[in-house]
Amino acid sequence: MPKLYIETVGCQMNMLDSELVVASLRNEGYELTASAADADTILFNTCSVRQHAEDKIYSALGRLKHAKREHPHTVIGVLGCMAQKDQGLIFKRAPYVDLVVGPGQLHQVPALVREARRERVQRMEVSLGRTDGSRDQIERSHESFDPMRDPSMRPTPYQAFVRIMIGCDKFCTYCIVPSVRGPEQSRPPAAILAEARQLAGEGCLEITLLGQTVNSYKYRAGERIWHLCDLLDVLHGIDGIERIKFVTNYPKDMTNDLLAAVRDLPKCSKYLHVPAQSGSNAVLQRMKRGYTVEEYRDMLARTYETIPDVAVTSDLIVGFCGEDDEDFQQTVNLVRESRFKNSFIFKYSERPGTKGAERYVDDVPEELKRRRNNALLALQNQISEEDNDAFLGREVMVLVEGPSKAAEKNGQVQRAGSSPTPDEVSLMQLTGRTHCDRIAVFEGNRRQIGQFLPVVIYDANAHTLFGEIVTQHVGPELFGLPLPLAGIGGKKKSE
Repeated sequence: MPKLYIETVGCQMNMLDSELVVASLRNEGYELTASAADADTILFNTCSVRQHAEDKIYSALGRLKHAKREHPHTVIGVLGCMAQKDQGLIFKRAPYVDLVVGPGQLHQVPALVREARRERVQRMEVSLGRTDGSRDQIERSHESFDPMRDPSMRPTPYQAFVRIMIGCDKFCTYCIVPSVRGPEQSRPPAAILAEARQLAGEGCLEITLLGQTVNSYKYRAGERIWHLCDLLDVLHGIDGIERIKFVTNYPKDMTNDLLAAVRDLPKCSKYLHVPAQSGSNAVLQRMKRGYTVEEYRDMLARTYETIPDVAVTSDLIVGFCGEDDEDFQQTVNLVRESRFKNSFIFKYSERPGTKGAERYVDDVPEELKRRRNNALLALQNQISEEDNDAFLGREVMVLVEGPSKAAEKNGQVQRAGSSPTPDEVSLMQLTGRTHCDRIAVFEGNRRQIGQFLPVVIYDANAHTLFGEIVTQHVGPELFGLPLPLAGIGGKKKSE
């Protein structure tokens, strides 16, 4: 049986792409392995958003040079965004690579692997560039929606990503995504619903809808135009799906109808990821974000007013071209006012092929970028911990995802099987997420993984809630375990 090793770098889109690639290769008899040394086929699914992600892949390829010489039958492939961006450059930097395959051609991977092994020739399959044809031709060269799924590649068997659109037409000057993922295209609602029903039938409880700007979803079916709020409404009716999330949102497309849907549909997670990127209008204009800070604040005010218990997260870039101290202070002010649940904060990384690289000088020193990054991160951590403290003594509903990182380090790995063993009912630290996407850890047992359980919170830090499962009695469903009772007040461990 041939063996496959795949390494994934980047966003949820890449994680989903890897799941689909693995499913298509399993269909041809491949077995997944955790070691590249044991594999007949080695694939890297790549990201080009930041230089660090590309450097990581080129470094990994460099380590395979001698292995390829010793095992020439091994097929090595580079997939995804870096493949679309660098194309033939990959063969020049790593001439022992066999395949370079863009995001729009991933459905061809099984055939390309067979051909590379049989013919011993290098193959490159990528999409058209944004100026290499008509809009229709370019769209078709990027379109790749593979219905095959592989539950073993999901974050957990109970959670899955569902792509509702591909590409992006925003053309932010720092971003390579419109070039490597192609034009914005929304999937037909019928295809999305069929995929969600399939997932529900496989035991999936939570789906996360994916799009580069997911709330820009728009699909014309006859006389009807579908928007994301309409899609949420019909997905909400699928039996078995108990929680629905969607990422990433574009601030100007956060409509009142969408906010009302999140408020009114119980299965919709009260969590929205809406990147601000900067608090300075001058920087936003150079980024070509398409909105002002005032418009972002208005969007956020409407969000908090419509969904009072919502958790909002953001992306922020420090050190973009021309950012001075006043620009950075305005970003600090925006973060302080906005009370984001958390923020993903990045130092600007110039990407060849973007308008930012063409138009502007990357003139903020790296050391200053680092200081601003650390200062903003410290402020966000302070806000996150203060807001998490408000959960002390509260009961929250958590989808149990599996053992915590600490439990995995201790060798407590989830087992398959339906009948409880002594090991399966022993106490261990579990982790899950609340309805507003906060991480919670608590003691439980493996048999509780995949359940929604009430947890009372007794401690918190900037990133995690710590709690105990609420139990009214010790019943057979807990296998006679003396789990701790809830009811601890609002005091923290340190108190």
